[in-house]
Amino acid sequence: MDGTAIIEQLMTPEGREDPYPLYREARAMGPVVPCGESLLLVTGYREVHRTLRLTGFGVPEAEQREQWDEGWSRHRSRVLLSRSMLERNAPDHGRARSLIASVFTARRVAGLEPAVTAAVHRLLDGMAEAGADGSPVDFMDAFAFRLPVGVICELLGVPEADRHRFRPYAADLTAALELITTDAELAAADEAADELSGYFAELAARRRAHPEDDLVSALVQVAADDRDRLSGQELLANLVLLLVAGFETTTNLLGNGLARLFDHPEVRTGLRAGTITAAGFTEEVLRHDSPVQLTSRTALTDGLEIGSIPTPYGTGAFLLLGAANRDPDRYPEPDRFDPTRVDSQPLSFGGGPHYCLGAQLARLESQTAVPALLDRFPGIAPAGRPVRHDRLVLRGYRTLPVTLRPA
Repeated sequence: MDGTAIIEQLMTPEGREDPYPLYREARAMGPVVPCGESLLLVTGYREVHRTLRLTGFGVPEAEQREQWDEGWSRHRSRVLLSRSMLERNAPDHGRARSLIASVFTARRVAGLEPAVTAAVHRLLDGMAEAGADGSPVDFMDAFAFRLPVGVICELLGVPEADRHRFRPYAADLTAALELITTDAELAAADEAADELSGYFAELAARRRAHPEDDLVSALVQVAADDRDRLSGQELLANLVLLLVAGFETTTNLLGNGLARLFDHPEVRTGLRAGTITAAGFTEEVLRHDSPVQLTSRTALTDGLEIGSIPTPYGTGAFLLLGAANRDPDRYPEPDRFDPTRVDSQPLSFGGGPHYCLGAQLARLESQTAVPALLDRFPGIAPAGRPVRHDRLVLRGYRTLPVTLRPA
């Protein structure tokens, strides 16, 4: 199998369900595998790590995406995301990110710890009530979605009554990030983009008239003060991005983590005994079954290379984060789930200029939630077959039914 065949197999339902055997096949060809004239498949940890940080590489922008996929710009979901910092390069990326980072601060996130703890216990109470008669409870709906969406909405200033609306919209919109989508999925993504843009346009108008202590109010003020620094379209695109990215990956992190606990009862025992830390567990889940499996970069100038492969201007690269996180040159026994690993630095939140702004918040939520969940439900067990999202880029569960056995 060559690199092109690996990509084709990853796009099949079987490849999306379990990409890790295909990652091993790709790594056997080398850390960087050419796929035709102007595309590389990158699986090596060192090579992915370096490419994410080199300023000569950037995200493919709208013009290049249109060349790769004619008709790309006809989809409102893709256009919306292309206006966000997720899909912009310097100087636009740095301009938008610095403004958002100035209000999405580490101090503000750290100050959320009491609120996160309270939300965790409130949701566990709800799970206990729903499963009191022994009925299965869907962990994804009852907890893994509700915790991060509540936290990011609290930061943004989204009223509690509106928060239930966002899960289906986020699921539909993120289809626009995938390498392969159906016409029906793109139509749903476009509709979700319209709904979310419209929602934040109305919320921004309300905050413009009556500011509050939240991120929407702060960013609305920035845009009002200097539209050259943050245009109205950029404001809406980045608010949608903050909402969706603020819970989609954390939801997957929580679901993937619980699935690992079911597969490894000794880890559950270690967490409860304190011989395994919640931080170590979180990092190993990020490494072993990353919520984000793939990101793309393109060469913005000539004279670059990835590994020993020349990458002239315009060369694209699929950076397989999930494969790099299991690179045997970086991690001994990479397929073994081991939360006691030292110096584990998974690439799941990316790196360089595009490193995820919400990484600290995702870690806080996971490290708070997992010990509390096991303390409240030490006998939590799977109840039926879970269902994964049929996605490659974003990897997680649609449903994860459990039964609860309180202490």
